[in-house]
Amino acid sequence: MRHILSILIENEAGALSRVAGLFSARAYNIESLSVAPTEDPTLSRMTIVTSGSDDIIEQITKQLNKLIEVVKVIDLHEAEHIERELMLIKVRATGKDREEMKRMADIFRGRIIDVTEKTYTIELTGPGAKLDAFIQAVDRSVILETVRTGASGIGRGERILKI
Repeated sequence: MRHILSILIENEAGALSRVAGLFSARAYNIESLSVAPTEDPTLSRMTIVTSGSDDIIEQITKQLNKLIEVVKVIDLHEAEHIERELMLIKVRATGKDREEMKRMADIFRGRIIDVTEKTYTIELTGPGAKLDAFIQAVDRSVILETVRTGASGIGRGERILKI
């Protein structure tokens, strides 16, 4: 089962490396990882998407909590949450493809953020399934380049990750 772990970690050199090392040493896969400072510049929030049974996720959480730099860990899948991903996709946009790409961007509520004579760069945000659906909906031959951030997530309502 897919899980999103949200980790509050000290913002210091080597912290990310130690977390990634924990996963690789135990042969756990990281599907996506994002990290950035929080409103408190001494802390960063790390979002890791991984897969595994509840027992494996519990083991990962226990191991993460043993790391000195880790302040708090929550599994966002334990309660209601919101997750989003960002994708930038560069597509060929010439002739009849030009209007079709504009229409597809509108349908998926994307924004065309760069225009040249032959290409559009489209920005899309949403759940990973929405981004996957966009890729499936366009002709593969027009896709020139794709960049995705991986998931970021936050608990709904009063559920927060804070010390």
